[in-house]
Amino acid sequence: MADFDLVVMGSGPAGEWGAVQAALQGKRVAVVEREPVLGGTAANTGTLPSKTLRETALHLSGFRARGLYSVEATLRHEATVSDFLYRERRVKLTERERIAQNLQRHGVTLFQGVASLVDAHTVAVTRAGAPETRLTADFVMVATGSSPYRPPLYPFGDPRVHDSDEVLDIGELPRSLVVVGGGVIGCEYACMFAALGIPVTLVEVKGELLPFLDDEFSARLAQCMEALGVKLRLGHTVQSVHIPELHAEPIRLTLAAGEVLEADQVLVASGRSANTAGLGLEAVGVKLGARGQVEVGPDYQTAVPHIYAVGDVVGFPALASTSMEQARIAVEHAFGASQRLLAPILPFGIYTIPEVSMAGETEEALRQKGVPYVCGRASFDSNPRGQIIGERQGLLKLLFHRESRRLLGVHVLGEQATELVHVGLTALHAEATTRLFVEMCFNYPTLSEAYKAATYDALARLDGRATD
Repeated sequence: MADFDLVVMGSGPAGEWGAVQAALQGKRVAVVEREPVLGGTAANTGTLPSKTLRETALHLSGFRARGLYSVEATLRHEATVSDFLYRERRVKLTERERIAQNLQRHGVTLFQGVASLVDAHTVAVTRAGAPETRLTADFVMVATGSSPYRPPLYPFGDPRVHDSDEVLDIGELPRSLVVVGGGVIGCEYACMFAALGIPVTLVEVKGELLPFLDDEFSARLAQCMEALGVKLRLGHTVQSVHIPELHAEPIRLTLAAGEVLEADQVLVASGRSANTAGLGLEAVGVKLGARGQVEVGPDYQTAVPHIYAVGDVVGFPALASTSMEQARIAVEHAFGASQRLLAPILPFGIYTIPEVSMAGETEEALRQKGVPYVCGRASFDSNPRGQIIGERQGLLKLLFHRESRRLLGVHVLGEQATELVHVGLTALHAEATTRLFVEMCFNYPTLSEAYKAATYDALARLDGRATD
């Protein structure tokens, strides 16, 4: 008889949720975590810390005041690293404690050490100064997450050159910053530092930010970031990096087009690679992709039937929210429970300043598919709640099928965008039409009322009554 029904490698959102789901089914479960703290990237270097830093930047900068009291609030004193990271460290500690309590409450056995497969059913756990422990299991779940990809061009040994994990351990706030990479992480950090009044330049090889967004919202985000003080260099690549011996001198980055950028510090956000090295996966028959991602089927089962992989280690979409759902699906499949697949429509949230979120189709995708649609918009600066809070940049866009009037896509930019999108997400799953938002009664004044305004705008366009 195996020691456990399930051994989970990793204690991030996917690992924690998978372990708890199995324990709720009465299974014997173990979690192996290589780090001395629980929670993986989400709790320690990624999701929660970066969003906490965003809130800290907004607070310290007075950004949300927006001149509400006839005075433009600005940074009242020079922010220190201690100011910037205080709340972030408190949040990390609380989340680690929550995870430990959750695993303990559900009877999950925790092992601290590095996990690797000895064979298809045996996991070795090694830890410095301790004898190797071997765990046998009917099923194994790989939830080891990912790490920042480090292009060889950049000397990461220098204390002024950071990846997206290291930036949380900065010794001092940069006097100026170049962010290399215009993906979600690069855009989020560029906004955070710019909100603190730090000169920021963002370099992105593609000609637009976040190309998976609706084109209108990608362009609008770029405008908002420039208004925040971020200098954008889109369609450019860094050709060389010069690190001076004297730290008082700036780092120089030469772009392929010849422009030279100078900065006190550099943040490289060039994507992530799966944490699969040394796990022994390929030796037992598990297939890996280009950056180490585990190849899985729709049930997150690998080429080895009793080995599953979930979360960032399988690649896109690499969101904490989807990782937890992937773990649920894998556990249900492994133990034959009533299985529900991953929701067909997923929300995407980008915690830039302002926030951007979306669910469903974009205008570009609908045009490519030849789907007839109508677009309805509602700006936050004409929304009563938006006026109260001084939200001038916000916009909600709804896409409806021109004939059936069914909702096809939801796009939000502005305050609380990542919360507001869920109203539309629910409607998308319910296959709702314009009728839903016309008949719904929203609290007044709220930003959510924008759904009704955007719907009426779409109906006016259908009837030929719209005025831009």
